[in-house]
Amino acid sequence: MQQQALDLPVTPRYGFENFISCAGNSTALEFSRRITDPAEPEKLLYLYGPAGSGKTHLLHAIGRQLAGEQYQVLSCRNLTVPVATNPGSLLLVDDLDQLPDRPELRNALWEAFNQQYSSGHTLALAGRFAPKELPTIDDHLISRLLWGLVARLDVSDDRSRQMLIAKLAQDRQIILPDEVAGWLLTVLPRDVGSLVSACDALYRAALQRKCRISLRLARELVLQGTLLS
Repeated sequence: MQQQALDLPVTPRYGFENFISCAGNSTALEFSRRITDPAEPEKLLYLYGPAGSGKTHLLHAIGRQLAGEQYQVLSCRNLTVPVATNPGSLLLVDDLDQLPDRPELRNALWEAFNQQYSSGHTLALAGRFAPKELPTIDDHLISRLLWGLVARLDVSDDRSRQMLIAKLAQDRQIILPDEVAGWLLTVLPRDVGSLVSACDALYRAALQRKCRISLRLARELVLQGTLLS
């Protein structure tokens, strides 16, 4: 009999109030709040850091602060021509490092960016790499990004990872005992993706076995290679 896949209930909450602030991302949080302040003249922000470090969370928090629920974060992975802006002329662009190497997309992004910037509207963009390391972005846009606020996010320290794994469990609506969370942080790689995969694997294993998440279950999955794969 074929086993049915289990859906994972992930309900991320994107707002400034529930962003996990730590030493590695406090500047990014400060700058994100800053560009949403009507009295603040700076309206351009670029965020960069590894996957899972909180860039997308902050883009959504900016959108929610300025437009309530009426906003959209565009991903460069599926960008279309022309580039659409949000109500109130808010431009939020994620995955800038993944923009396909296509001239029409680069031109469309540049035109949207330049129009927003020239009009004094708010722009927030994010990618994994620093501006000068973005692979398919032309020099004009790179230089413009450097005119605004730039912040790097890094959540690789122990305290940040501890706070992050607690939020991952909360978003997935699972009870993760402190002893399990603490032990996972000692055996898992330091990247955020490993923490996400571990939370998902623990949830699915506990659901399949109809048991609670425990240290015994976590250790068993590590021995099986499920959590460290």
